[in-house]
Amino acid sequence: MSTQIATEAGRTRARRSARALAVRSLGPVTVLAGVAWALAQPYRITLLHPHDQGFWWLFVQPPLWVIAVGVLFHLLVVPGLVADLEESEP
Repeated sequence: MSTQIATEAGRTRARRSARALAVRSLGPVTVLAGVAWALAQPYRITLLHPHDQGFWWLFVQPPLWVIAVGVLFHLLVVPGLVADLEESEP
């Protein structure tokens, strides 16, 4: 009985799960980067002090968009990417 087949199968599962873990972590890492950016530059989040600012100035703030993109990526894109990664691996 050869143990090479079982060893190779274990390695592919580990690689597949590492790739899936990397894809799954992109969204939360992006959200954390947006939160860190907002904390590092609080003057960019004008929702905290909206003196004489219009809607677009309040709405279009880069840290808020980074957080939104991270959440949307994690909810909408990641499930399909992980499913494709699992199907493509033999």
